Amino acid sequence: MTTHTLSVPAGEVLRSTAAAATMFSQRSFGLGARSISEPAALRRHPHIVRFAEVEADLDVLIDRAIAAIAEGEPVEDEILGHYVHIASLVRAVSFREGKLLEQAVERLAKANPNIVVLTQSLKLPLVKTALEAVSGNDWSNLDGVKLDCETPAKGSYTPDLILVNRVRHTAYILDLKRSLASYGDTSRLEELKLKMMASAMVLPDWLYKNHKRLMVDTVEVAIVDGASRPSDHATGIWALSEIDDLLEIDGVAACMAELRLRFGRRVQQLLEAEARKALGVVVAVVADAVPALSVPGKPLIALNGPARTYEEERAMAADEEDDGRYDLGCLGDDQDDEPEPVRIRVGFARRPRRH
Repeated sequence: MTTHTLSVPAGEVLRSTAAAATMFSQRSFGLGARSISEPAALRRHPHIVRFAEVEADLDVLIDRAIAAIAEGEPVEDEILGHYVHIASLVRAVSFREGKLLEQAVERLAKANPNIVVLTQSLKLPLVKTALEAVSGNDWSNLDGVKLDCETPAKGSYTPDLILVNRVRHTAYILDLKRSLASYGDTSRLEELKLKMMASAMVLPDWLYKNHKRLMVDTVEVAIVDGASRPSDHATGIWALSEIDDLLEIDGVAACMAELRLRFGRRVQQLLEAEARKALGVVVAVVADAVPALSVPGKPLIALNGPARTYEEERAMAADEEDDGRYDLGCLGDDQDDEPEPVRIRVGFARRPRRH
């Protein structure tokens, strides 16, 4: 049983050379996959799914996600004030959208009877040997290496989904992100790739021992960007719009696009309703405060003072200079003397001593 992985030089997660880019342009993030270099319009997979066939199921998933978002109880925040509910909704959306994508992919994958989707108890051990191998060796030297999942580990990694194509004896470790924009230039994305690749080295043994002797000889990993920004298969980044090729099912990407569109509409309606509530509270507070600020029969106060000419302003400034309020002569003639040395204490802040 062989685990096929990528060729990565020491100290790097993925190869950035043109050779690697060419090699991986014809496969997913790993070896042994079918070609995906053909134009999408000409590609046809043995299975197909249409949105009308899964609309009811996907709408149920959207309803559950929206209900979970709306049920959240925000913690009072002095800074956000009446808008804390809006901020709470936005945070909940980020979490629930990721879960929605996972559930939708799991449902759509059923269109391919050759695929088994694993979603529960997916804690893969980060075996020390695997971590050291992927971070300190060229992947070409590790091709075919399979490690025992029960050897000493440094923590664990839980992927969003594991797909197993029983016909191809290929397993896919998928991490679905609503958007990779938040990762930016940080090291979090590289750390994620490192964990995924280390997990790939123990996955065959883990599947065999924990999932009814399920056997694979190829493991591929992919980070799927829900926002479908430009992908980079050479670095393991897949756009959600390309997911047909991972599942070998035509129409999955179109279904996911419609899912996100409908979910987005519901989220925006929820945010708009909450914003109206927040604005209504603010308007009410201001309306209650306005009568106290004005007294009938009396003119409003000119906050900027009466309008004056330039000459009048100069005259007032001259009067202020002559009134002696800013006379520094009171300091005496010794103001240029050297100050007496003072002992300065430096240390951590402490409570004032009580006398």
